[in-house]
Amino acid sequence: MIIGSLQKISLLDYPGYLSAIIFTQGCNFRCQFCYNPQLVLPVSGDNFEYTGFNNNNQPQKDRLEYKEDDLFVFLKSRVDKLDAVVITGGEPTIYKDLIDFIIKIKKLGFLVKLDTNGSNPEVIRELINKKLVDYIAMDIKASKEKYQQVVGTQVDWKKIKESVKLIMASGLSYEFRTTVVPEFFTQSDVSAIGGLIKGADKWYLQKFKSNTTLISATLKNKKAYSDQEMKKLAEAGKKYVKICEAR
Repeated sequence: MIIGSLQKISLLDYPGYLSAIIFTQGCNFRCQFCYNPQLVLPVSGDNFEYTGFNNNNQPQKDRLEYKEDDLFVFLKSRVDKLDAVVITGGEPTIYKDLIDFIIKIKKLGFLVKLDTNGSNPEVIRELINKKLVDYIAMDIKASKEKYQQVVGTQVDWKKIKESVKLIMASGLSYEFRTTVVPEFFTQSDVSAIGGLIKGADKWYLQKFKSNTTLISATLKNKKAYSDQEMKKLAEAGKKYVKICEAR
């Protein structure tokens, strides 16, 4: 695992539990609206990560904040102080050693939440079957027709659908999330995505942030939907899932 960053405590990321957040480095998507480019852009060597942009708007390198051994020293010191560990990215499922990594975390007694883009259902299936995750949050990036445009690469739509099906049938706590960018998301996309996840427990529509460094510079400072508009979209989403909220 290449660990890009660690947030030592969070009250929000695992509902109802005190957690630490592990950010893995690297992603197989290039979502235009992603505001964590430092976790997405390619890594050069074992001891470096991209941590930002220089004056020429090019990624700059810095040393990794956490080696895996140091991470587990920290986690062992938080046994009985934290409830859970959230593994996010980047995209954690691109790593072949994710299973072994989570096994080590579970042995310390922590609950585990996985954030994923759903592109690797075979990994999700293995995690579920081996009872290595307790909560899964999957990002639904767009409607089928817009997926490739939004994520900036080829997408196997069957794998996205398979991940949705696995998660909904898992018996675990889960949520789906969609970042709502006016350029890529309209009222019609509510029904398109809603149909994909029909009957799901929770679907959160996330407000687009444009006042930061994004993967696509063309979206910088673009206008987001208003709170009122977000609320209307969430109301439309309630036709398809048990809970649909804007946040």
